Amino acid sequence: MNLKSYNQAVNDYSDRLFGFVLKNLNKDVETARDIVQNCFEALWNKRADVSTDKAKSYLFQVAHNQVIDVYRKSGRMLYVEDYHENVISDTPSTNDYKEIMHKVLAQLPTLQRSMVLLKDYEGYSYAEIAKITNVTEGQVKINLFRARKKLKDLLNSSKNKKAL
Repeated sequence: MNLKSYNQAVNDYSDRLFGFVLKNLNKDVETARDIVQNCFEALWNKRADVSTDKAKSYLFQVAHNQVIDVYRKSGRMLYVEDYHENVISDTPSTNDYKEIMHKVLAQLPTLQRSMVLLKDYEGYSYAEIAKITNVTEGQVKINLFRARKKLKDLLNSSKNKKAL
């Protein structure tokens, strides 16, 4: 990878990478910026080993690993009860739906949340997600199934709580 293709990667992937990291970190903007900067620094340091067509996967893999490191270092855990303490209005707007989805996604374990974001928001294939997260393709499918089931259950429970 040369300087021109590196700069192109920065232009092409920085916003999507930032969004991915930010969604995983529950809107911790400063940490997300630091991680994105670290990802591009890692890409620059490995520019001789990473081909231009693999830059996107490499960046998301580094970002995923750094998000996991942040959670390991901080020891943060978010419990379902914390989510249910939030009151949802009777007539939610589009922003309310986004906020609800953000809070529900925060309930998922880090690996499952990353997989949902990579598959449903970023459009990666099962094989690409397996490579990024260092698990088998079968584990990706299982984790996505479990994550989507949990998301559905959490959304249904929030609707039931709203109806009460």
